[in-house]
Amino acid sequence: MNAVPRTVLADIQASADSRDIRINRVGVKGVRALVRVRQADGGEQPTVARFEMAVGLPGHVKGTHMSRFLETLEAQGPALDLATLQDLLAQMLRRLGADRGEIEMAFTYFIRKAAPVSRVESALDHEVVMRVVHDPDNATRTTLQVCVPVTSLCPCSKEISDYGAHNQRSHITITAQLRAPMSIEELVRVAEEEASCEVYGLLKRPDEKFVTERAYENPKFAEDLVRDIAVRLNAEPRIERYRLVAENFESIHNHSAFAEIEHDGRAELRLQSRAPLRS
Repeated sequence: MNAVPRTVLADIQASADSRDIRINRVGVKGVRALVRVRQADGGEQPTVARFEMAVGLPGHVKGTHMSRFLETLEAQGPALDLATLQDLLAQMLRRLGADRGEIEMAFTYFIRKAAPVSRVESALDHEVVMRVVHDPDNATRTTLQVCVPVTSLCPCSKEISDYGAHNQRSHITITAQLRAPMSIEELVRVAEEEASCEVYGLLKRPDEKFVTERAYENPKFAEDLVRDIAVRLNAEPRIERYRLVAENFESIHNHSAFAEIEHDGRAELRLQSRAPLRS
């Protein structure tokens, strides 16, 4: 027996819920999409981004319309940055009839760099997260997070050794809540300039000599890294608050050392160094 086609389909999500319990965040996560990201020079960079999209749900409504998150994402227009991501959030809120929501976009971003001596160019990858949140008070907050690979060289090792010093690759992760626009490139440069040395995708022998000697002349603990970067971030008027983490992937241990600073723009800096004791 053939089923009779329905001309009107029930909208169960929009039905009433007698429990009357508000849900803070409901949505989709782990959504991968091809996007274009706006570069500092005005160009566009294609990448694959992972999205998390959510809204607040009133207690009297049974469910949200999950498909509308994806419809919003499919309808994206201009290349994405924090400004256009705010526009996408506004579209999502209108489409879902919500007064609170957020979008988080995580992606790999490449910055072209010239080697310090040979000037040969290569692309270096960075993990980036952009997040925009809108609350019922009509306040919109934007957050930019970058993970920057750098080199750190141990001051203690340099001081106590007759020759050489151990160094390692480090990750500097800066999560900044912004008052005004700031590019990915700008935040990355802050971390690179305060490291023992930058890292590069491609180096020739004269470049390798340069970066090795540069790091040796500029030794820094994880604590030094976060403190020096914090000085820069504290002086940046576009940053309202931040969280800053340096993780050293130790070359003489099978564990990492790290240091962390959180600054909310009002309280004094709080340093939380959790590096293991050095012998």
